[in-house]
Amino acid sequence: MDKIKILVVDDESRMRKLVRDFLERQGFQVLEAEDGLKAMEIFYDDKDISLIILDVMMPKMDGWQVCREVRQSSKIPVIMLTARSEERDELQGFELGVDEYISKPFSPKILVARVEAILRRSNVLNPEEISDAGGITIDKAAHQVTIDGKGVELSYKEFELLAYFVENQGIALSREKILNNVWNYDYFGDARTIDTHVKKLRSKMGEKGNYIKTIWGMGYKFEVDN
Repeated sequence: MDKIKILVVDDESRMRKLVRDFLERQGFQVLEAEDGLKAMEIFYDDKDISLIILDVMMPKMDGWQVCREVRQSSKIPVIMLTARSEERDELQGFELGVDEYISKPFSPKILVARVEAILRRSNVLNPEEISDAGGITIDKAAHQVTIDGKGVELSYKEFELLAYFVENQGIALSREKILNNVWNYDYFGDARTIDTHVKKLRSKMGEKGNYIKTIWGMGYKFEVDN
């Protein structure tokens, strides 16, 4: 199988090298661009790119402009990197169709985990859509969950929530991020909706419900106990 191509766009060569090294270690092929114009040249030239990691602040053409232009012709996943963590920046990113939003400085391992999670969700990675964690098997194509071989009846949102947790194992997920990814960006309801669904999901999972850890004041993390 050909290596999955990822385009890394950042005007800092050290940042590109850091991200490239970690991605290549996981078997990805990395293309690099030092500014937005170069990124668009590569994007139009290579139709096999599966994901773009995009810095916001760049010369010639910033990350917002690149994202707008990409979205005119493609739904390719985009992860935005920024030194700023203001809410309006994040909202602007989601309005433009950004899939993930990561503030600098960040852990390269977490970035790689996010990349893999997005590629799984977009069927680039593990296209058979079956994931397994700690005795929990999720078949997204059949919309079925089994725990230690026994089927579990989940509502549509409970299923989507569990699948999102499993795809993002070990990553702390804020309630806002869960709302954005499971309830979609156009959902303006109360974040307590998540707490209600998590409570129901845990009870249906039995002792495996302990894999969903509460991070007080923030959200949740799915972690399989050793």
